[in-house]
Amino acid sequence: MTKTDGKIESSDDGLCIQLFSLHGLIRSHDLELGRDADTGGQTKYMVEFARALGKHPKVAQVDLFTRCIEDPKVAEDYAQGLEPLSDNARIVRIRAGGKKYIRKELLWPHLDEFVDGVLRFNRKEGITPDLVHGHYADAGYVAMELAGYLGVPLIFTGHSLGRNKLQVLTRAGLSKKEIDKQYHIDHRISVEEEVMRKSDIVIASTHHEVERGYELYDAHKSTTFKVVPPGIEVDKFYPYYHDLDEAQTPSEEQVWARVNMRREINRFLNRPEKPLILAISRPDKRKNIDGLVTAYGEDKELQSIANLAIFAGVRKDIQEMDDNERKVLTEMLLLMDKYDLYGKMALPKKHKPDTEIPALYRLAAATKGVFVNPALVENFGITVIEASSSGLPVVSTNHGGPQDILKNCNSGILVDVQNYKEISGALKKILVDGELWNCYSENGIKGVREHYSWRAHCDTYLDVISDLMREDAPQPAVKPRGRVGRYLTTIDKLFMSDIDYTLINKEDTGVQNTLVQLNKILKDKHPTLGFGVASGRSLKLVKEVLDSYDLPQPDIIVSSVGSEIYYGPEFTPDQGYAQHISYRWKPEKIREVLAELDFLELQEEANQRRFKISYYMRNENGNLETVHRVLNEAKLRYNLIYSHGQFLDVLPHRASKGKAIRYLSHKWGIPAQNIAVAGDSGNDEEMLRGNFRGIVVGNHAEELTRLKGAKHVYFADGHYAAGVLEGLKHYKFL
Repeated sequence: MTKTDGKIESSDDGLCIQLFSLHGLIRSHDLELGRDADTGGQTKYMVEFARALGKHPKVAQVDLFTRCIEDPKVAEDYAQGLEPLSDNARIVRIRAGGKKYIRKELLWPHLDEFVDGVLRFNRKEGITPDLVHGHYADAGYVAMELAGYLGVPLIFTGHSLGRNKLQVLTRAGLSKKEIDKQYHIDHRISVEEEVMRKSDIVIASTHHEVERGYELYDAHKSTTFKVVPPGIEVDKFYPYYHDLDEAQTPSEEQVWARVNMRREINRFLNRPEKPLILAISRPDKRKNIDGLVTAYGEDKELQSIANLAIFAGVRKDIQEMDDNERKVLTEMLLLMDKYDLYGKMALPKKHKPDTEIPALYRLAAATKGVFVNPALVENFGITVIEASSSGLPVVSTNHGGPQDILKNCNSGILVDVQNYKEISGALKKILVDGELWNCYSENGIKGVREHYSWRAHCDTYLDVISDLMREDAPQPAVKPRGRVGRYLTTIDKLFMSDIDYTLINKEDTGVQNTLVQLNKILKDKHPTLGFGVASGRSLKLVKEVLDSYDLPQPDIIVSSVGSEIYYGPEFTPDQGYAQHISYRWKPEKIREVLAELDFLELQEEANQRRFKISYYMRNENGNLETVHRVLNEAKLRYNLIYSHGQFLDVLPHRASKGKAIRYLSHKWGIPAQNIAVAGDSGNDEEMLRGNFRGIVVGNHAEELTRLKGAKHVYFADGHYAAGVLEGLKHYKFL
C-alpha cells in the first residue's frame, strides 16, 4: 500500500486490513473500560491489536471502523471521524443509527446503513482493502456484507457467542422470552450462523472456544478455525517488583497511578496491609461478581487472611445505569451488607484503564495477593494474561480461554466458579504458600512474554491469513463471492435504463441491430461506465429478458418498479436498500384498506412482492385520487406508481425507480450528474426528474410529454435503443 495526497492506494508495499468493532466506546486513549456492558475487554483488544498490526512490516494500513457518536452523555472524542493510532493505523468512525450512544442489541436495524457508510468512505479515500475482519456478531455482519460487495476475504472473530450466552442465562433462571427481549438472541445466533458459513477463516483465542463454543453452531462443520492467542502490551503490564526496585525509575504518571489506586482502595479497609484479592470486570451478570462476594463472605478464614477489592467498571450513580448493570451492582452491595464485609471489601467507583489498571495488578502483587476471574463465561481472558504478566498469581474460571492461558503460563489455579468453596480454597492455597506464590508469579511473567506479546500475536495472525492473500490461492481458499462492489467504487459514470419499450420492442426486429451496437459500446466503456437496468419486471422476468436479448450483463438491477436492488451476475440483493424502504411499510393494512375499492383488481400472485402490491386499474372517474384519499385517511405511508393506463403499484414511501437510483448514488458515491437514466413510460417519470441526466426515447408514452422543457431531460428522436444511444451521446457519456 502507498499513500498519495492523504489517500491510500494499493501496491506491493504491504496489506490494507480493515477491522470492524461497532459497539461500545472506542478511542485511542483512556478507554472507559467497564463503563457499561459494551465497553469491555473487546474494545481494549481492538485498539491495541490495530495499533500493533499497523506497526508490522508486512502491513501498510489498518483501519479500525466503529460508530460515530455525538452524544452529550459521552466524550466528544467519539464524534471524531478519523483518529490516528499510529503512523499506519487509525480509527474510522461511521455514522449509523443516529447520533446517540446505544447498546449493541439496538444496533441490528442500522448495520446496513453502516455498510453503506464504509463503502462511501472507501470510495472517497480510494481504498480497496485486502481483507475485512469483523469482531462480534454485529461487526461480523457488516464485514460479511462488505466482503460480498468487494470480493475480498472475510475473517470473523466472535469474542463471545450467542449460543453460549443463551445457555448461561437460561441456567441462571431467565426465561427464553426475557433473554430474547433483552438481547435479541435469536437474531444474533442466526447472524452468527450465516457469518460462520461465509467466512474464509474464523479466528478464536483458545481451543476451548472452538470446541465448546463454535461447536454449538450448525455451521461449525464447514468452517475453517484458527487459534490465535490474544496479545497484551507487556511494557505496560510489567512485573510488580520493578516498582519496588530503586534501580528502576517509574514515570511520574505511573507513580501517581499507584498512589491514587492505593488511596482509593485503602479508604474502604480497616487493615490495608493485608494481601489483596483483586477482581476487575464490567458489571455484567455473566461475570459472576456476586459469586465471588459470596465465596469471600462465606469464608471467615479467608477474610482474616486477605482483603477483597472489586473494580466493577466506572460509575457515578448506580440508579442512572442500565438495568443489567444496576442489578449486578445492587446485588453486590446487598451481599456486602449481608456478610458484613465493611472494612474488608473495597468497591471503588473509578479508575483510568490505561495507567491505573496496570498499577492495580502490581499493587496487588506487591501485597502478595491474588487476582481472581470468577466469570461464568470467559472466551477471552485478557485480565488473566495482564495479571500474570505483572507477576500476580491467578485464580480463574475453568471455562474457556483461561484454560489455554494457564496451560501455557502455569500462573495459577482453575476452579469451578459456581462452587464457592472451590474459589475460596484456591485463593487460600496460594495466599498461605509463599513458595507456590513465587512459582506462579515467575511463571506468569515468563509465560506471557513467550506466548502473549503483541508481536507474537501479529506474527501468528499474518501467518494464518497468508494463504488468503496469495494471488494463486486455490479455490476455495477464498469462498466465491462477487466483485461488482469493488468495480462500483471506481466507476466514473453510471447508465440506468428501463427495459421494455426503452431498450427493446418485441414487435420490432429492427431494434435488435441498434441494440447490438449499444451493447458493444457499453462493453467497450465498461471500465469507466457502469450499466444497470431499472424495470417494473420482477427479478425473474428481468433474467428472462436478459437471456432473450443481446443485452450486456448489468452491474445493477433495479426491479419490481424500484422496490428491489440486485448486483452483478450473482444477483446479490442489496440488504441495505431493503432495510431502508421497510420503514413504516404496512402491506397487510394496505391490502385490507384497498380491498374496499371495487375498481381495483389484484394482479396475479407472481406479480406481488415483499415491497410491491400490484393492481389492475383504469384511471377513470377519479379512481387514482380515490386510492390516495383512502390510504391517507388510514394514515398509511406509501408511494403510488401508475403506468400504461392500467397498472397500479403500491410501494413503500421510500421506494421507486428514482429513489432506488438516488440511493445507489448515495451508497456508491456517484454524483447525480454522472448518472444517466432512460425510460418511456409513467413508471419512469420519477427517475427522469431531478438531477440525473434523463433520456426519454422517441416512442415514449403520452404521459411523459409533460416533462418536455424540464431541466436535464432530453427527448430523443430515435426510438427504443436508438433513442437511448442518441441521449448518451447528447450527454457525452460515450
